[in-house]
Amino acid sequence: MERVRFAPSPTGHLHIGGARTALFNYLYAKRTGGKFIVRIEDTDLNRSTTESEKVIIDSLKWFGINWDEGIEVGGPDEPYRSTERNFIYEPYVKKLIDEGKAYYCYCSEEEIEKERQESLSKGETYKYSGKCRNLTEEERKKLEEKGIKPVVRFRVPDNEPIIIDDAVRGRVEFNTNDIGDFIIVKSDGIPVYNFAVVVDDHLMKITTVIRGEEHLSNTPRQILIYKALGFDIPKFAHVSLILGKDRTKMSKRHGSTWVEQYEQAGYLPEALINFLALLGWSPEGDEEIFTLEELCEKFSLERVAKNPAVFDIDKLNHINGIYIRKSPIERIVDLSIPHLIKAGYITEEFAKDNRQYVTLLVSTFREKISHISEIVNHAAVLFGDEVKIENEEAAEVLKQEHVVSLLDELYAIVNEAEKLDNEFIQNMFKELKNRTGAKGKALFMPVRVALTGQVHGAELVNIIELLGKDNVLKRIEYTKKNLL
Repeated sequence: MERVRFAPSPTGHLHIGGARTALFNYLYAKRTGGKFIVRIEDTDLNRSTTESEKVIIDSLKWFGINWDEGIEVGGPDEPYRSTERNFIYEPYVKKLIDEGKAYYCYCSEEEIEKERQESLSKGETYKYSGKCRNLTEEERKKLEEKGIKPVVRFRVPDNEPIIIDDAVRGRVEFNTNDIGDFIIVKSDGIPVYNFAVVVDDHLMKITTVIRGEEHLSNTPRQILIYKALGFDIPKFAHVSLILGKDRTKMSKRHGSTWVEQYEQAGYLPEALINFLALLGWSPEGDEEIFTLEELCEKFSLERVAKNPAVFDIDKLNHINGIYIRKSPIERIVDLSIPHLIKAGYITEEFAKDNRQYVTLLVSTFREKISHISEIVNHAAVLFGDEVKIENEEAAEVLKQEHVVSLLDELYAIVNEAEKLDNEFIQNMFKELKNRTGAKGKALFMPVRVALTGQVHGAELVNIIELLGKDNVLKRIEYTKKNLL
């Protein structure tokens, strides 16, 4: 049975690339009938925080990805947080030291930096010189008496090829001569990522490691540790980077980079899942809209591309718009209310007491939004007494000869109404046509521009109903006084 994992470092938010990695692992597990595990790699004590861990976990939950074992869920391999597993790592560190496959290194940061600068001056890639490789017990004792706390380094064998048959990238080759002895335990006794991840993956019986391409350079070191400890080596699949439209690495200039930001902007999790699945993976056929269940059935590593994926925000907006229009209106209303409150258009109390009004508002603009927060931009036309003419085309509409008399009759009809509901407004236009003789664009366009300042927009009957009697009268008066 396949077992895969997602092991984020809690040093910030859940990056969009990390979300895609989690998704690919999840889809692969479901496709193969396997297990998906989530654990926290918090070996970087200086940068890891409980706040970041919570943000990442909450983002995964919002994303709709559930895990079978791991953090918060539990399972047979608890604990699922690296810093709580030191007692598990220690015997494996001791084993490597006892077998001469690792050793204590007492070099100071200054010494290491001096070595690094010397390598750079020669135009060489730096690797540790190995000066502590063969210290005697007596030499070690003297150094420790000085209060020097050593790190533990892995003893890298000389001139040994490391070959990876990557499920995405194909055959990748490294040579140990290019690596140098690397640290596996820091001076504070905490194992580094490359060591902890190997022990964890082995004990959790991970069969396939699916992760970002940026981890490919870590893989040869991890394979050396697998071999030294006598562990079976899992299959690796390194997924390509996500690039912006300009083909540079995805960053905030290309759009939001955290899952949390997409949630806050009003993207639907199922739309983001659909979009991310298509970043680097291609299904058979031309279909692009898939439910999570359909993705689980179709996903395979064989169809994950080697080339970088391009993050196209326009495509995401298109997909999200489709999901918004497919969703029950009540759900979209619930998601829209916080944005309308934040914009100051409604209050929480108003939303509770006037649910029908808010539903009509959201229904009116739903076809035009690609993410929920855009409801604010479209709804702006309903609020305020002033009418702002959007362009020259709109201004020209109001210059037509019949507009003054049309607005006078409109004012008179609305002023007689008790309230403006759909039925009254439909009849209002019929009456306006009878009174003025205007019809088609000559009838509807001046009314739209006079009330909204726009030539095009949402269903005019809905706009008038949402404005209400008082606002319609105020806007007619404002237009006649200031815009004609």
